[in-house]
Amino acid sequence: MADPSRLIACLMDVERHVSSAGWDQPARLFALVTTTTLLEVEPQLRGRIPETAPDALTAIEQDEFHATENLFERLGTIFWPETVEGCAIALERAFLPPKYEDQLPEDPEAAAEFVAKHPEKTDVRVVVGVLREGERHGLARLVSDPSELLGAEDLVPGLADALLDTFRSVDS
Repeated sequence: MADPSRLIACLMDVERHVSSAGWDQPARLFALVTTTTLLEVEPQLRGRIPETAPDALTAIEQDEFHATENLFERLGTIFWPETVEGCAIALERAFLPPKYEDQLPEDPEAAAEFVAKHPEKTDVRVVVGVLREGERHGLARLVSDPSELLGAEDLVPGLADALLDTFRSVDS
């Protein structure tokens, strides 16, 4: 398996960037490119972007991205050019402990309202990223414990799968 450190380092930069704007933000999408490639395409950025390892990744926020009600459907409309090595998304969600799973209403809107009003809900920001070759990682910060940053390869597997799908062939 490939070394995940460059992806994790880039995701930590994304998380710091997003965290600097506080909570209650919309979903934010980022293209991940090698810093070397970025500086070849945009040489005026030299000196403004740190140049570390040759394969280091730089995140470029996609300002035109706006998540719809169905985030997975929205991600399904995205295709990246070959110069993009990966992508990441930062989003906030509310979760309940698993013991309340059987109490969730079937209707998605009613379920969202149930979670939002539940006294044991936990608000969390996740930053999930993938590389074209299949590497994945996720970071999470709880609003109740903002000093701790959690991380795992399969933190949010469905979201990582949807991000990987954005690298499918345009012909498929």
